[in-house]
Amino acid sequence: MLTFNDLVTLLPVLVLVVWAVVLLVIDLFIPKARKGWTAVLAAAGLAASLGVNLALSSQPSVALEGRVAFNGMAVLDGFASFANALIIGCSLAGIALAYDFLKRMGMERGEYYVLMMFSTAGMMLLVQAYDLIVMFLSIELLSIPLYVMAGLARPRLDSEESALKYFLLGTFSSAFLLYGIALIYGGTARTDLQGIIASAQSAPINPTLFLIGAAMVFVGLAFKLSAVPFHMWAPDVYQGAPTPVTGWMAVGVKVAGLAALLRVFVMAFPSLSADLSPVLGAVAAATMIVGNLGAVVQNNIKRLLAYSSIANVGYLLMAFVPYANGQVVSDAVAGALFFMVGYAFNSFAAWAVVAAVEKKDGGQMIDDFAGLGRKYPWLGIAMTVAMLSFTGVPLTLGFWGKFYIFRAALEGGSVTLALIGLLTSLLSAYYYLRVVVVMYMKPGDPEARREPWVNVLAIVSAAGALLLAFFPGPLLDLATKAILRLL
Repeated sequence: MLTFNDLVTLLPVLVLVVWAVVLLVIDLFIPKARKGWTAVLAAAGLAASLGVNLALSSQPSVALEGRVAFNGMAVLDGFASFANALIIGCSLAGIALAYDFLKRMGMERGEYYVLMMFSTAGMMLLVQAYDLIVMFLSIELLSIPLYVMAGLARPRLDSEESALKYFLLGTFSSAFLLYGIALIYGGTARTDLQGIIASAQSAPINPTLFLIGAAMVFVGLAFKLSAVPFHMWAPDVYQGAPTPVTGWMAVGVKVAGLAALLRVFVMAFPSLSADLSPVLGAVAAATMIVGNLGAVVQNNIKRLLAYSSIANVGYLLMAFVPYANGQVVSDAVAGALFFMVGYAFNSFAAWAVVAAVEKKDGGQMIDDFAGLGRKYPWLGIAMTVAMLSFTGVPLTLGFWGKFYIFRAALEGGSVTLALIGLLTSLLSAYYYLRVVVVMYMKPGDPEARREPWVNVLAIVSAAGALLLAFFPGPLLDLATKAILRLL
């Protein structure tokens, strides 16, 4: 029976879904020339959901204990509240990125913002999922709108191609995830995480089915994160999809996928640590290496940032390599959340500059940024800060994110993994600083659009990546408090 607690637990998601349905109807009456109102209303809905999430997160029952609803199928705790706030913030940034860009490119459609809201709801539900079946449904709610949004630039062939590739490979990964859930159910007779934990600790289980099922669930989630070897879709999709879609999904999907992985593999499957440790370590190392090597040879800025996102997933996956010391586990998970916040600031700063430079007939090559730093100083500074922070240069938020993750790896005994992370970070300096060199040292006359929201997003994101680096402690404390119940 539906209870008040059930509704309150999913209230941030419900507010967003109801608002999206209402907005879908309202958009029918908004003239084509005034679709900006749809964007404003979508932003209002996201703000309302964020307000509800923050109000609930301040309650002791959520921050300390967590609300479990629908017979253990969903949860709202400090971890979910932290991730939800980050996801909603990314979606608000995504609207700012799209507002002027879609008008300029002739792609402004009201359904864009409605699809974004539905996908955001899927991300938030994935974060709150406490049952593997709910997790699967959340991923589908997250993914299906993205398949459509990737092809929004129709009839441009690369956009249609990206949507088709994303759809086909996305459904393939969903099959892995669903089959893994079936095997876990076969091994434990449960799909809820609490029941799986209880079965693993007390009741007799089938360890073979459980292990294979857990590995297949990891494959399904690793695809969403574009971890190697499940990354091949990312460069083509990032290049072909409209830049606002790419910039938003590059961050939002990774936050949701990271949260789901943490929820499952840190909390529900800790008994598999010894068995999965070599696999997780190998995937993390391969992702860092392939992502950075792939970025080195790119001349297209969107493909470069796609491989950069793959490399950053490798650094995040270092937090999932099981460590024997509980304090190290806590430090690694908190470090991953901290890293994700820094990655969000860096990404939106970079993608905002890319959106400002891009034109209907080009503007995606790195050489198109020649002279940008001199002609448009603020955009040049924003891109420079993003590139330096991605590299992990001190006095940027990216430095602290890598520092906390590498430190946890060293304390946990994964010296090789930390060394690979350090060496690949040095390699990344080549292609990140290459963009900076082109902007300031190569002659050119680029044309960047003076669009208010895109420029504001670039400057604010870069400022966040720079200024928060001087006060990393409060952000790390917030991440540490968020994972209390998770661990």
